[in-house]
Amino acid sequence: MRELRIVVLTADAERFRGALMLAAAQAALGGGAAVFLQLDAVALLRAPVTAPCDAAHVGAGMPALATLLTETLALGVTVTACQSGLALAGLSAEDLPDGVEAGGPVAFLQSTGDEARLLIA
Repeated sequence: MRELRIVVLTADAERFRGALMLAAAQAALGGGAAVFLQLDAVALLRAPVTAPCDAAHVGAGMPALATLLTETLALGVTVTACQSGLALAGLSAEDLPDGVEAGGPVAFLQSTGDEARLLIA
């Protein structure tokens, strides 16, 4: 199965939620998956991790964004926060949720093989 790699470009919680859901599904099927939060998107990782539509999702039997992030990481999905985005958000690597790494776009792209599916969210 081709690896799935997703770049989240904006601080849109629902795009991030969608990226996590796709990555989790990929991992559940036995494939590799990674999510990279670029620049402004890193602010979505500020504690507490929440989304405006969390109540609606929970009411429909789906997890809140923070729970989805934790479950996605538990499935082995790599979630990386852009180092420049950390600076923009006024965060440090120590502020990131457990399991989320800090890294840059060069490293993300270097680890993206030619056969990987690269999606932009």
